[in-house]
Amino acid sequence: MNATEHSDGSGIHSGVLDAETIRSSSLYNEDLAPIPSSRRSWSTYNYAALWIAMSVNIPTYMLASGMIAGGMSWRQAIFTVFLGNVLVLAPMLLNAHAGAKYGIPFPVFARASFGVLGANVPAILRALVACGWFGIQTWIGGEAINVMIAALVPSWRNYPAGVWICFAVFWLLHVIVIVRGIRTIKFLQGITAPFLLVIGLALLAWAVVKAGGFGPMLAAPSKFHTFRDFFRFFIPSLTGVVGFWATVALNIPDFTRYARSQRSQVLGQVMGLPTTMTLYSFIGVAVTSATVIIFGQTIWDPVQVLARLGSPFAVVIAMLALLLATLNVNVAANLVSPSNDFSNLSPRLISFRTGGLITCVVGVVVFQPWKLLANYSNYIFGWLLGYSGFLGPIAGVMICDYFLVRKKIILVEDLYRRQGFYEFSGGINWRAMSALAAGAGLAFIGLIVPALRVLYDYAWFVGFAASFIVYWAVMRAQKRSAN
Repeated sequence: MNATEHSDGSGIHSGVLDAETIRSSSLYNEDLAPIPSSRRSWSTYNYAALWIAMSVNIPTYMLASGMIAGGMSWRQAIFTVFLGNVLVLAPMLLNAHAGAKYGIPFPVFARASFGVLGANVPAILRALVACGWFGIQTWIGGEAINVMIAALVPSWRNYPAGVWICFAVFWLLHVIVIVRGIRTIKFLQGITAPFLLVIGLALLAWAVVKAGGFGPMLAAPSKFHTFRDFFRFFIPSLTGVVGFWATVALNIPDFTRYARSQRSQVLGQVMGLPTTMTLYSFIGVAVTSATVIIFGQTIWDPVQVLARLGSPFAVVIAMLALLLATLNVNVAANLVSPSNDFSNLSPRLISFRTGGLITCVVGVVVFQPWKLLANYSNYIFGWLLGYSGFLGPIAGVMICDYFLVRKKIILVEDLYRRQGFYEFSGGINWRAMSALAAGAGLAFIGLIVPALRVLYDYAWFVGFAASFIVYWAVMRAQKRSAN
């Protein structure tokens, strides 16, 4: 069977299956259904605002400030962040295409390459990473609430359970948002993005004044005395930057399925991601550098920096801004995708909201984010670098399948039924699974064999390339044997 039919623009192909047949499928629910053209309302501004809101957050700040803490100069750190975001933008735009064209979310798109049941493997791998990120962001938000209350009520600092209570309160805010659905998410992104940039610039201005100008702030040289020493730190840091958004590079169809056009989502993402990430990373670099002058030590956690502002009013305003930023990015980046991914496991039993609630529980109970944020090494070299070894191979398989194997043609109705074009072998495309295993295995062997450490340091790139090549080879071999 050759996938050569074309969509009528509604998200459902004409002439094969009627809508009622699809709706009765065990692989279908309203949350995973294709979005018809009439409901695709996201403009260029919505996508730019989405990336501004997702980029202006504490983990972005920590990403760059962690590089300063690790020994980079400010120029080296900013270059690493910019290059990593330009690199990750490429697979992001490639994966975004199918969402905008067919109106389908990530786990449904994955069915085309991994099979209608096999898609659960990449979906759950992506969902678990999102759960970890959800826990990290929620812990940061809880810390911000704790600091804000302590600024208003100093005796609160003496209450040991205070930070855990604040953590629980911020967690409940996410539950409320996920219950209200995707429209609330779009509203939050649209109204807060410009405000969050202003807050970040205000923090930078404060640091400049306190440190006596940009000169003293950015005067610290790199701690690496040779290029070899720098390069040894640079490569895993670059991979960590790519890994930072490798999550959304996979599930970007969850957002582009609402795009008015391909042009809208491409322009919005190009304008929003690299520029905002680089700008906010510069704020993190500059403020972290300033802490050495202002406080006599390098403080890479912005919550701890803001806690030392002195004025209770200033602390409260700053923490409210951080809470808004954290809530925005956490909902958009770490609840939308796993909600769909968990729903994909059993569409009839697990809705978008139920999937979101599962994420809220797993992200806290399983990942224990307070441990991941214990120091910059855990954050960059453990968390970011580690999971990129799984996400790179998934992206390699999906991009190869969509652009080289399928030629951008998908039979949408077959994504929602058993025994269709994407049934493969019992619902699983074992060729895709073998390519995924090959890519991840090659990346992680560097974690086991010290002499091959470079493979792990390049985990996302190694995994992507290996899976892409293996998948292309086995699918071509299948085609030749079929002929």
